[in-house]
Amino acid sequence: MSEFFYLASQSPRRKEILDSLGAPYRLLNLVEGAGQNADFDETPIPNEIPIQYVKRISLIKAAAAWQHLMKQHLHRAPVLTLDTTVTIDDRILGKPRDVEDARLMLQSLSGRSHQVLTAVTMRRGFDVHQSLSITTVCMQSLNEDVIESYIKTAEPFGKSGSYGIQGIASIFISHIAGSHSGVVGLPIYETSELIKKFGFSLL
Repeated sequence: MSEFFYLASQSPRRKEILDSLGAPYRLLNLVEGAGQNADFDETPIPNEIPIQYVKRISLIKAAAAWQHLMKQHLHRAPVLTLDTTVTIDDRILGKPRDVEDARLMLQSLSGRSHQVLTAVTMRRGFDVHQSLSITTVCMQSLNEDVIESYIKTAEPFGKSGSYGIQGIASIFISHIAGSHSGVVGLPIYETSELIKKFGFSLL
């Protein structure tokens, strides 16, 4: 039995949540992208539905993390991987490529409800478990000036759907149904249940 697990994520928000829970983890940094030096590729498959996409990417990350442990001869502790995506009208809203992409995403979310999906996977060897968090988020109507002012904060970049509920964009959210921590990127309940399956306790 390992005394710790690896968090295979560069997200400071996920780290902060695990820190607040006193979870026994160590960071494992993987490289994302489509190049030869990347550990995994997050590119959606054509016509892939959002739930299938987020679950597949979390599994791909877990496989890449486990392979990384073996290649680097690291302690073979369980690896925890997560993938979060925003979806509206069955479309996947990933991280914005540029200002115009962020603008279009925010316009599409303005005044409407959307879903935030976070797939959580934990793996040790061939022992793999996965859980899915689905949260409905209602965003108030945003006029052009508000969208432009928000983009200028740079907060939309690097975040699925072009907003961060834990930041300034929290003032745009009128209601959520589901897991607030799941929208941030690490659903506490689902993650804690997976951690228990691998022998870890948060109490």
